[in-house]
Amino acid sequence: MTVEELLEKYAFAVTDFSGVDLSEANLSGAKLSGANFTRSNLSIVNLSGANLTQANLSYAKLNVARLSGANLSDAILNNASLNVANLIRADLSRAQLRFATLIRAELIRANLSHADLLEANLSSADLREATLRHAVLCRANLSEANLRGASLTQANCEQANFNVTDLSRTDLESANFREAEFRQANLKAANLKGANLSGANLRWADLSGANLRWADLSEAKLSGANLIGADLSNANLTNASLVHADLSEAKLIKAEWVGADLTGATLTGAKLYATSRFGLKTEGITCKWVDLSPTGDRSIIQNFTSVDSPDFFNETPPTIRIIVDAALESEAHFALAGAYYQISQQYRQLRQPPSIEIGRRRTVFTFRVDSDEALFPTAYIAILPFKDAATTQRNIHTVVEIINREDTSLEGEDKSDRLKQLSALIEEARNNADVIRQMQKILEIAAKVNFFQTPTQTILTNSSAHTLIVHDHPNFGKKFINRGAINASYDESSHTSTNVILPSVNTIVDFVKGFHYIG
Repeated sequence: MTVEELLEKYAFAVTDFSGVDLSEANLSGAKLSGANFTRSNLSIVNLSGANLTQANLSYAKLNVARLSGANLSDAILNNASLNVANLIRADLSRAQLRFATLIRAELIRANLSHADLLEANLSSADLREATLRHAVLCRANLSEANLRGASLTQANCEQANFNVTDLSRTDLESANFREAEFRQANLKAANLKGANLSGANLRWADLSGANLRWADLSEAKLSGANLIGADLSNANLTNASLVHADLSEAKLIKAEWVGADLTGATLTGAKLYATSRFGLKTEGITCKWVDLSPTGDRSIIQNFTSVDSPDFFNETPPTIRIIVDAALESEAHFALAGAYYQISQQYRQLRQPPSIEIGRRRTVFTFRVDSDEALFPTAYIAILPFKDAATTQRNIHTVVEIINREDTSLEGEDKSDRLKQLSALIEEARNNADVIRQMQKILEIAAKVNFFQTPTQTILTNSSAHTLIVHDHPNFGKKFINRGAINASYDESSHTSTNVILPSVNTIVDFVKGFHYIG
């Protein structure tokens, strides 16, 4: 069929040209909207500026075809072959390109918004400044492609292959790259804000200067990656592998990275305000100094010698343990869940429920906190459902008074600021406790359950693994004949500060010296 015959038939509303062979034909500027070219041979055809909206080109051969400026919006190109095709500035918005091959295709400034490229092969394709917003690229192959300056905002690229791909200065905000491959990819200065990179392979990738704020990098593989100057504020790096990664001057403010492997990593100049420093693997790290200022402006610098930086990054999460001298029963469990839920509504720092270990005679509640500074105020609130609350809280006040009196490792302005901060946190906890007692009827329910009347111990463990017992009831560990004996043996009105045994001053001071301040 000749070009003239095809155009004449189309003019008379004939649209089925499936299987036609028009290789090397000139159809530039042709209007063929809605035409059916299924399994047709259109290789080396000139379709520049052609209108192929809603056309069906499934399984068609368009290798080395000229489609620059062509309108292929809503077209169907599933399983089509477009290798080395010229699609510069082509409109492929909402097009279906499932399993299509576009090896070394030119797609500079092409519009692929909302296009479906499931498992398409775009290896070595040129997609500079192309628009792929909301595009589907699941399991697509974009290895060694050039996407410099392209936009893939909110695209779905789950399990896609971007190995050795140039994504520098690309806009990838809020895109889904779960379990995608980025080995040796160039992501320099890319915008990955809010992107999902969980489980992604970014080994030896260049992410220098990249925006990774609020990105999910949990379980990601970043071994050997270049993250110099990258912004990882509020990012999730839980259980990520950063072995030998370079995080020099990276912004990690409020990042979450418990379980991250930083073995052999470089962290000199990293900005770590309000970032936890426990639960990390830090063997062999290089870190000469870090920035602890709230905005990362170097106003608060922590310098290290060659041997003391590993001590700054520790592996012990600060915890609060409340040990109850009774086994937890169903009624008490129900009341406890309600109490802590209501408490968390007023005191957001206790938003995570405790882990619970139930033995035959004792129950252990373990609360993990984000920082050493949060230990005393959180314990002040966590004990509220129990009869020992008032005594435990008095002990915490006394311990804080001792800390204020004694000379700890903090000196000068630092000491004053830290102590003021601790006192302010305790005062905030006290005010919250007063509100909770007045407003939460669930505490009244708990008070009627025998479990909450039994003796308790409250033990704090800081991030240096030092422990401090802030309350140990005199009858804790004693055996009682019956429940009535428990209540009869415990008269808080007689349990005054005169018979409270507090830790020694040295123990308290050593405990506070073990604090690792995070901001």
